[in-house]
Amino acid sequence: MKGIVIVILVVLVSSCSIEKLYSIRQSQKRPDFEQVDFHDLAQRYMYKEETEESVEGIYAVSVVVLRKGKPFLSTVEKEKIVERKENYSTVAIIRDPNNASREYLEISLDKSLLPSYSVRGEFTRLAESNLLVYRHFEPRKQSVTYTFTYDKTRDMLEGIRKENSGNSEFTYTLTYLKLHPKRLDK
Repeated sequence: MKGIVIVILVVLVSSCSIEKLYSIRQSQKRPDFEQVDFHDLAQRYMYKEETEESVEGIYAVSVVVLRKGKPFLSTVEKEKIVERKENYSTVAIIRDPNNASREYLEISLDKSLLPSYSVRGEFTRLAESNLLVYRHFEPRKQSVTYTFTYDKTRDMLEGIRKENSGNSEFTYTLTYLKLHPKRLDK
């Protein structure tokens, strides 16, 4: 009987220490992206300025990748859709008054109940227009840049990025359709 109690105590103590080691390892692990916890998100929301033309909201994201180029031994240029994903992600775009280098930050909402959220992109408006520059952060501190237009009548953002690879030109089109808050027509 004493042996069983000792074995149970050893298992309980070792499982607690394994859990502690795991939590220490996770706290020492450096994430690839800037992290924002719920408290930071709430502060950004509460201290925001009220503007009617804000791009802030929750969006469904779609992507289309188009390849344009001449096939081997051909003189005719062809276009082909290489990839199309409809509503593949949900993101929140939030005004960021605490950072002078960006106006809005983008956070992925695909996972829930996280202790903190990764900042996956940032938007900067170009001089009182409907144009925005978007930097999307990739792993290993890399980023890609898109030029976006904001259509406030349709509550939609559309961004384009072009890239050349060999004899082909790739056009990446991101479409953000606002889910919340919906604009109220007066």
